[in-house]
Amino acid sequence: MIDLRSDTVTRPGEAMLDAMRSAETGDDVYGEDPTVNELESLAASLTGKEAALLTVSGTQSNLLALMSHCQRGDEYIAGQTAHSYQFEAGGAAVLGGIQPCPIPFTDRGELPLEAVRAAFKPDDFHFAITRLVCLENTQSGKVLSLDYLSDFYEVANELGLKKHLDGARLFNAVVCQNVAVDAICRYFDTVSICLSKGLGCPVGSLLVGDASTIARARRTRKMLGGGMRQAGIIAAAGIYALNNNINRLQQDHDNTQKVCDAISRLNRIQLAESPQSNMLMLDSSVDVGRLAGFLKSKNILISGRRWVFHMDISAEDVDHIVDACGDFDRL
Repeated sequence: MIDLRSDTVTRPGEAMLDAMRSAETGDDVYGEDPTVNELESLAASLTGKEAALLTVSGTQSNLLALMSHCQRGDEYIAGQTAHSYQFEAGGAAVLGGIQPCPIPFTDRGELPLEAVRAAFKPDDFHFAITRLVCLENTQSGKVLSLDYLSDFYEVANELGLKKHLDGARLFNAVVCQNVAVDAICRYFDTVSICLSKGLGCPVGSLLVGDASTIARARRTRKMLGGGMRQAGIIAAAGIYALNNNINRLQQDHDNTQKVCDAISRLNRIQLAESPQSNMLMLDSSVDVGRLAGFLKSKNILISGRRWVFHMDISAEDVDHIVDACGDFDRL
């Protein structure tokens, strides 16, 4: 099956598995796993932050950031369709007692800065105090511009807000903009980085930030059951990914664009917009149910209107997808 449902379906290649098999390990709860320590040091260095923490998932990494920046009864601002608000089981509210304040994203994946100002609440006993504002990059495949991030940074600082980035696909944005990762991370106090999407690891995310925030996050990770023992096996995959799998993301973007170009010539499959990274979004006019059934008969899996390209989709797979879409158009 050619699986377009998400880049979470990627599997580790042989070189990554070799790195995992040969990883030196220790007890990470004691801080004694040398491979975990190496990964965390590498991540902090790449992002220009003081410290990093290995977590089991992006959901856990985001939650640790929220609980490190906010106390019970505080508030965070996020996008209405942000992963940290909509797709993480309400963890901030349930486990952290933190109130979300969702506002709609623009069609560029941005939070309107005037809407952030309007949502901000002062230290008044009538309100939950706004402590944090969160962005997502990429957001449904959209890349946040550096100009916007600079403006966002100024507004958040003016309001006295901490800034967190759900960077689940941060390196897709890095490759699209041809910048170093710290050029984006500099605008945030904490950044969550997923290793198990386009970078191809079997599990794991990282939270990066200043040393005191990461120390709080480490304590909360233990509280949430996220302390791991011989986690160097997982960390070795992350080290391999950060050293080898970032630049290759351009292949996924190129494959996405190739399918986009082919679909743009069809009648029955329309795109909502041109892709910026590794996500292709279908227009709401497409009969997704019928299309999904047809493509499955051609050994292609989709989930709704979002198609996600990743390292396990080859050039030959892309040709097959293009041909299958053409066959559907001719029905």
